[in-house]
Amino acid sequence: MQEIGLVRFADPAGVREAATNLVNLVQARLGDWRIAPCANLAAKQPMVDRDGSTLATSVFGWTESEEDRWWRSSRLAIDSPMAQACRYESEPFWCNALGFRTALHNPMLDTVDVSDFDRRALTTAAIVVPVHMPLGVIGAASLVPRDRRMIDLSAPFAEHGDWLAGMIRTFISSYARVMGNVMRSHSEAMALSKREVECLRWAAVGKTNAEIGIIMSRSLATIRFHIHNATTKLNAVNRSQAVYKATQLGYISLNS
Repeated sequence: MQEIGLVRFADPAGVREAATNLVNLVQARLGDWRIAPCANLAAKQPMVDRDGSTLATSVFGWTESEEDRWWRSSRLAIDSPMAQACRYESEPFWCNALGFRTALHNPMLDTVDVSDFDRRALTTAAIVVPVHMPLGVIGAASLVPRDRRMIDLSAPFAEHGDWLAGMIRTFISSYARVMGNVMRSHSEAMALSKREVECLRWAAVGKTNAEIGIIMSRSLATIRFHIHNATTKLNAVNRSQAVYKATQLGYISLNS
């Protein structure tokens, strides 16, 4: 697929051109849609070009209006049902207030809370491409029609879902490799201590900090210290994501 090369880049100078190409290619297929990309759900920094310009406004067509500025919502990675779905699913899906649709049914998506969907997701419907990368980093891009009355996306998803997955994964993985601090960090920064792993292992089976302290014969403050350190090292937004990332990296197993 020659189009893939248009959204792949190897240095910061290529970010803006690749983003512009992605917009043009998507609109050529889907029409008047916008792309909301995120290179790391756990990071608060928006995606930018080499000069630091925010891609959401300078390339992807979003504005600074209250209803548009999704990249400024610090809680979107926690509150949005689409972000939660990206932690459960690696293949593209489309969604609206009635739930999530994938090519192959994923029962875990049935557990995602879609109440008050439009407010929490900041859209009425979207095609979403999760991007699972090394070191437990999860990126994603949602593609939304400007016409908010368009809530049944089954036809464009069936026709273009696989193509969108290839394009989005290539663009976001290129960005994460070239611009992402997490992907450039030394592996030592991800190394968890024995105590941190032990705390996360107990957290993974549902134990509270107080219960972990009793089990490990440590103070509550010590347990909080270890879990905070582990969460920071894993660049996670909360304890649950720290457990998830530790599992992805092979520190703990949810089946044992």
